[in-house]
Amino acid sequence: QVQLVESGGGLVQPGGRLRLSCAASGSIFSINTLGWYRQAPGKQRELVAATTRGVTNYADSVKGRFTISRDIAKNTVTVYLQMNSLKPEDTAVYYCNAVSIGGAGAYWGQGTQVTVSS
Repeated sequence: QVQLVESGGGLVQPGGRLRLSCAASGSIFSINTLGWYRQAPGKQRELVAATTRGVTNYADSVKGRFTISRDIAKNTVTVYLQMNSLKPEDTAVYYCNAVSIGGAGAYWGQGTQVTVSS
């Protein structure tokens, strides 16, 4: 089992920046992919960014503005999402996601609200 705890959401003006954090604990040795998804009202959840063994991929809508990274400590892995040049269309609930090696398990955080508005 993997537990994910997110933080860092909030209200920001267009053009501003936020950094989301997600601390993973538990069976972190089994994690293959860490990523961030988002879901806006009335829309499906979509992939924002993911990292798998150092290889990253991004949704076209956030390329050049968002950066995913991760730190590994003794018992935890933390994945970050640095969001720059935020736009109102980035407003959504952002979810951290972890997928185990071989797809044996998929885990979600509780979600954190990001609102971009003047």
